[in-house]
Amino acid sequence: MALNSIVSWLMKKRIQQIELFLKYPLEVQEECFQNLLHTARHTVWGKQYGYGEISSREEFRQRVPLQSYESLQPWIERIMKGEQNLLWPSEISWFAKSSGTTAARSKYLPVSRESIEDCHLKGGKDLAACYYHNNPDAAPYSGKTLSMGGSAFPNPYRNDDSYTGDLSAIILKNLPIWAEFKRIPDRSTALMENWEEKIERIAQLTMREDVSTMIGVPSWTLVLLKRILEITGKSDIREVWPNIELFMHGGVSFKPYETQYKQLISGNMHYYQSYNASEGYFGIQDQNNVEDMLLTLDYGIYYEFIPMEEWDKEHPHTLTLEEVTTGVQYALVISTNSGLWRYKIGDTIKFTSVSPFRMVVSGRTKHFINAFGEELIIENAEEGLRAACEATGAAVAEFTAGPIYMGNGGASGHEWLIEFECPPADLAQFVDVLDNRLREVNSDYDAKRSNDLSIARPVVRVAESGTFYNWLKRNNKLGGQHKIPRLSNDRSFLEDILEQHLVNPQA
Repeated sequence: MALNSIVSWLMKKRIQQIELFLKYPLEVQEECFQNLLHTARHTVWGKQYGYGEISSREEFRQRVPLQSYESLQPWIERIMKGEQNLLWPSEISWFAKSSGTTAARSKYLPVSRESIEDCHLKGGKDLAACYYHNNPDAAPYSGKTLSMGGSAFPNPYRNDDSYTGDLSAIILKNLPIWAEFKRIPDRSTALMENWEEKIERIAQLTMREDVSTMIGVPSWTLVLLKRILEITGKSDIREVWPNIELFMHGGVSFKPYETQYKQLISGNMHYYQSYNASEGYFGIQDQNNVEDMLLTLDYGIYYEFIPMEEWDKEHPHTLTLEEVTTGVQYALVISTNSGLWRYKIGDTIKFTSVSPFRMVVSGRTKHFINAFGEELIIENAEEGLRAACEATGAAVAEFTAGPIYMGNGGASGHEWLIEFECPPADLAQFVDVLDNRLREVNSDYDAKRSNDLSIARPVVRVAESGTFYNWLKRNNKLGGQHKIPRLSNDRSFLEDILEQHLVNPQA
């Protein structure tokens, strides 16, 4: 209880700082903007764009073009190979690995010491601070804290102390001593590469501990909880961990998993979400039982926002924080203390409030499926279908895909509805080639598919000829400006078609 009291006192002090950016959001963002430019003015990038001469945010918009991963990739590769002071002045030795690019199986994002300390670690502390503030009788650190992490590897380009890997692994390797005191499992287990072995080992190590707090991605944590119940023969996690009270989660939407968590954990359980990514920590839940989050404004991130009508323009106009309104989808643009400048991360948000600035993550600027952390994008899907068609002599006319969520005894995965111009000679082979090619081009999908642990083999349904055309016609969407959503992060579009049209056998 002594540790819990100390942590509670520290958390309360942070609440005072959170209240400062709640009260003065625009001033805090302006200060952040000025600090970023001042710090980076002598970098190669800063000199190229004249950061020392920029005096306003409007001038910043005019001088510095919007960036994608592809445009920054050559700079990042130079940093990975050992060059420094390119995008950010402090030495960068950590690179967060993430999927989702058109040009590469994986992307590597620089993570500076400032980003670790003033963004990612601060985000975790602030999420806990908000929980303490809203629940004064809480004791989440009275027991152990279970955290699920990824894995990290030596930087292949360098022989010094430089690493690539999942952001969670980078954070784990940089946790302060006090945070390690009651965290489980041990670091070597948490950083294991093989996820199936990791889940099993964590289950065996933690099922006899007194766990009061969990931190992790909802999909993987759910796999762990189910395995613990299977081993122990219990039906409720509270029978294993009677003092469990808090799950701090992020990475993917919690909504599809909420019912299952409530079935597995009875009693008074709190769920607090964060909006964190390899590029930064952007949002924290600051109230009990809400879906929106505070936009984090003092984490070394300067924000800009692209309205939906500007997304596809060659030179979209960005808005500053004081220009946004509620109920509008904005693509997020960030400049960070890791040297990502005017970077389009591909996420979209929608503000629920502008006083204070609260938002929800509304999706991606491109079609995608990320229900289980697999980050499957349209380019991956098209490459998988191309390979499957080539192997089986098939030709695809139209297709769409969406997630399958874990039910009672069922496995999570992806369901594909495909209308063939020429059907495959062997549908089962078509599915196998599609699955294998997706694993080759997307490392996150590959990890989730390993041994069917988080995602099962895809389900492919063959749609009757005219299915997609008839759906467009029924919804008054015939015409060149209307397109079939190829990938969706929920089942609404897929279910709408399946309810209206018969489909042939599946594989």
